[in-house]
Amino acid sequence: MASNKLEASCIELALEGERLCKAGDCKTGVQFFEAAVQVGTDDLKTLSAIYSQLGNAYFYLQEYGKALEYHKHDLTLARTIGDRLGEAKASGNLGNTLKVLSKFDEAIVCCQRHLEISKELSDRVGEGRALYNLGNVYHAKGKHAGRSGHQDPGDFPEDVKECLQKATEFYEENLSIVKELGDKAAQGRACGNLGNTHYLLGNFSKAIMFHEERLSIAKEFGDKSAERRAYSNLGNAHVFLGEFEIAAEYYKKTLQIARQLGDLAIEAQACYSLGNTFTLLRDYETAIEYHMKHLKIAQRLFDRVGEGRACWSLGNAHTALGSHEKALHFATQHLEISREVGDRTGEVTAQMNLADLRSILGIQANGQQLKKIESEQNFSTPLQEQNQAIVTSAPAQKGQRGMGSTPSRGVTTSTNNTQTTDIETCGARPRRHSMELLELVQMTPEKKLSPDMIDDDGFFDVLSRFQSNRMDDQRCSFNKFGDRRRQRGAEAALSPQKEELLDKIASFQSSRINEQRASLPKLPGLRTDNPSMLEQLVTNDSQVPDDNFFDMLMRCQGSRIDDQRSNPPAALTAPTVPDEDFFNLIQRLQSGRIEEQRSTLPEKKKKTNQNNPSK
Repeated sequence: MASNKLEASCIELALEGERLCKAGDCKTGVQFFEAAVQVGTDDLKTLSAIYSQLGNAYFYLQEYGKALEYHKHDLTLARTIGDRLGEAKASGNLGNTLKVLSKFDEAIVCCQRHLEISKELSDRVGEGRALYNLGNVYHAKGKHAGRSGHQDPGDFPEDVKECLQKATEFYEENLSIVKELGDKAAQGRACGNLGNTHYLLGNFSKAIMFHEERLSIAKEFGDKSAERRAYSNLGNAHVFLGEFEIAAEYYKKTLQIARQLGDLAIEAQACYSLGNTFTLLRDYETAIEYHMKHLKIAQRLFDRVGEGRACWSLGNAHTALGSHEKALHFATQHLEISREVGDRTGEVTAQMNLADLRSILGIQANGQQLKKIESEQNFSTPLQEQNQAIVTSAPAQKGQRGMGSTPSRGVTTSTNNTQTTDIETCGARPRRHSMELLELVQMTPEKKLSPDMIDDDGFFDVLSRFQSNRMDDQRCSFNKFGDRRRQRGAEAALSPQKEELLDKIASFQSSRINEQRASLPKLPGLRTDNPSMLEQLVTNDSQVPDDNFFDMLMRCQGSRIDDQRSNPPAALTAPTVPDEDFFNLIQRLQSGRIEEQRSTLPEKKKKTNQNNPSK
């Protein structure tokens, strides 16, 4: 009876955790799942479902190390009990987690395993998901490698283009399968990703074609977030085709939807893109208007990197208008922020801009004259104007990028295509009240008697007894000293051939003993007090993982070693600045205009002209 009561408590805790995760409260849901693991169960299907749900919940909470740990447990358990479908799902979830951790090669191995098993089982849905995940990994790998060189789309090195091309191939295969299955939502995701990948490859016309299809599906489903992304991506592609007016119209639609959704960060990104687009159109007054809106939102969200980028843009726009005093003010702000956030490139650029502006204004680079100019112009930054208002009435932001939205179907509806097994399909009993369940766990006697809960004194007492026995075995008796000496002499008289034979016999016997031992996986929450469960877990010839499985696990374990290595400094993040920034394009166009405006020095007169007064 006690075992049944404990089992009910484990399942009910897991059910409560699943309910909380589906309601969007993953943080509390994780606590119930962890409590279920502490109670433990001998139902392997239930334990696998708990591992899967825990991994996805931690993924949602962006605790990727814990997500990786539980997805690995799920994979090991599924492989041990011969659950091929469970192994496929766990491999896919592992691949998604490794991708987020930038372990792209390991992620590819896991996703490829997911694809192979799905094809073996004729699982078209699983095959489509595996292809989609592989496309995501190759896309992320190529984009990650391309960021280091700061190239424009289409100008990446060959290795980056190769990754992006592989991504398009997997996305196209995925699109073919989801069209066959009639999954319109999945079609929209595939079209969006195909558009993004072709954009990075410089295939802007193809990118526009896929983004327009993505926009159509988003409107059909009333998905405003997807519609907003499609408008933004269409604007980016038209910019690189030189169609700035069309791009501006798409960015305005992006801004409109961002305001409808109440997402300040996305609103700031749209303003930033509009400011850059109007700069390309040489409408600097409108560009300044949008950049000032971006600056105010960046200050409201305490995005210092975004503030610096806004000041940089405003300085350039005022320079183009000939307002050098205002440009000097924003260039000074840009320099201060760049130093604060450690943006070395921004700092060098700001110093160059300041040197040019001071040269034009004919002033020296000292603080007194800069303060004089700013006081004469009576400049005040938007931060100074709104500081008091922000302190007294700053609203709570809830539209941030990333994983801020509440999932309507729990952690199973992740954009990273994670997969779970419902707890309810594992023979669940009715749920109890949350507090009652937690109290039951706390009062469980088996939990108090578990090895993990033994106190330090008891542990050291047991350890000392074992060690004392080993020391006694090594002690020699004085009255047997002569016998031992005679025994050593007899052993020395043995021929080398006999010694070698004895060594071989001992080796063979130890090998046979090791082969007869039953190996059990170390899985948290697994209760081994059920004999039938033990028989199921003992590895035999049909359940021994193959070399590919061990290779995949070694890659995943190797990623833990890599996590301990020091990484290069992370790139500066700015929630109010879009990922696809065409600032380099603006700089090139502006540098071309500067070259056109430079005057050439008059040529020296020829000596023949100087010596001829009649000329």
